[in-house]
Amino acid sequence: MSNKRILSGMRPTGKLHIGHYVGALENWVKLQNEYESFHLIADYHVLTTSLDTNDVYQNSIDMLIDWLACGLDPVKSPMFRQSQIKEHAELNLIFSMLVTVNRLERNPTLKDQIRDLNIEHVIYGHLGYPVLQTADILLYKGNAVPVGDDQVPHIEISREIARRFNNQYGDVFPEPEPLLTKFSRLSGLDGNAKMSKSLNNTILLCDDPETIKSRLKKAAIDPNKQRKGDPGNPDVCVVFSYHKKFNTEDISEIEAGCRSGALGCFDCKMNCAKKISTFLEPIIAKRKYYENRINDVKDILHSGETRGRKIAEETMIEVRDKMRIG
Repeated sequence: MSNKRILSGMRPTGKLHIGHYVGALENWVKLQNEYESFHLIADYHVLTTSLDTNDVYQNSIDMLIDWLACGLDPVKSPMFRQSQIKEHAELNLIFSMLVTVNRLERNPTLKDQIRDLNIEHVIYGHLGYPVLQTADILLYKGNAVPVGDDQVPHIEISREIARRFNNQYGDVFPEPEPLLTKFSRLSGLDGNAKMSKSLNNTILLCDDPETIKSRLKKAAIDPNKQRKGDPGNPDVCVVFSYHKKFNTEDISEIEAGCRSGALGCFDCKMNCAKKISTFLEPIIAKRKYYENRINDVKDILHSGETRGRKIAEETMIEVRDKMRIG
């Protein structure tokens, strides 16, 4: 295992979907054998877009169960809530002094969020989202961050803040590198570029076979392929994109059948549903194991927070020493 560290995190939105697996979790599970890994339940980040915190704890537990079910190892990879390690907030405050408002307003990811969520007035905390994210990463001296290409601008801000701190006070932090996820995104069932529970266009990791069939029946396809016999274009079909991930052994046959018209869309969808259900079987079994041992899940969380807190405290001692405010 490398002696380099990675920090990965998600906002706790509850049970996860196959887009989370493809875009992040699959890669996290692989990387935990190559890097010293830390995994953050980013509950403070929830506040950037919603002040309702009633479900945050339960959503955190549900998300943690999915992480464990997908193969994250709590021995190798401490998992913890951001809110339970106060040093995240302290380092965020210090870092907020090292970046300008203009720089944060140029962040293209923020512009996309404002557009997608129809946000009329941006709050201070949302504008500073990349600063808190930087504190999350650098508190554990993360050398690399697994991200999709849409998050690369955030990592560039993190590198700039690390550089600014080191130049001002002395070397403490590495400049983190983005680790791009190879298969970074699954489109939503409706053809939307993003799979999102708020858009109701997802397949959850815990969905049973009948639910998956039902949801795939409504999936977006080539609008020009109305019935079996019509030639189709798999490049514009959501279902074909799922086949490319979950049914690689049949992909050439499916593409040829679609283009020729020999393969009907209903049969294609049901085949895809079967492949996804087969893939999810061991994840669902492991999820049920943890659901029946919820105290073990809470122990894993508290153990991760103890381990994370120790490193965070050590980093902040070093930060205060360099700044001569300790």
